[in-house]
Amino acid sequence: MAPSALVLITDGNEEMEAVISIDILRRAGVDVTVAGLNGPNTVECSRHVKIVPDTGLSAVKDKTFDAILLPGGMGGAEAFSKSSTVHELLSQYYSQQKVVAIICASPIVLKAAQVAKGRSVTAHPSVKDQLVQDYNYKEERVVVDGNLITSRGPGTAFEFALAVVKKLQGPEKLKEIVPPMICNDEIVKSV
Repeated sequence: MAPSALVLITDGNEEMEAVISIDILRRAGVDVTVAGLNGPNTVECSRHVKIVPDTGLSAVKDKTFDAILLPGGMGGAEAFSKSSTVHELLSQYYSQQKVVAIICASPIVLKAAQVAKGRSVTAHPSVKDQLVQDYNYKEERVVVDGNLITSRGPGTAFEFALAVVKKLQGPEKLKEIVPPMICNDEIVKSV
């Protein structure tokens, strides 16, 4: 049975981080469900790209997935930070050792949800100051600390998504999906 991932999206998310992650996970055979924080309606991302979620979060919040993924973008990160449902899901997935993958500004949601304190994380430089007191902040492009995967921004989205694939499907899956995408060798080595 294929592993599954819940990707949350909302207005203000960074579209590259969302779309690259969704695409790469699906290429790797992960059963991805894209859920809109505020329902199944079209989401307008930070650069005005519109994405239609598969469903609304309320319809799938009680379903079981192997991973949860939050793209960044400051508007999206702030919306996730204010959602008690997102806080509950992050706490649940983290405590159950499921993959929690968060990129760009969205690691601030970990702090808002009081999840994974003391663990190693990275994030977009604009939110570093919000994380350094509660987390072991690193400047690396992708940081994997157990079941927690964090990354820095749109330019690290490929490495981020490949790290999630590696965690869910193993390193052999990377050898299958990377060559057709013509990824830079440095990206692959970093995962």
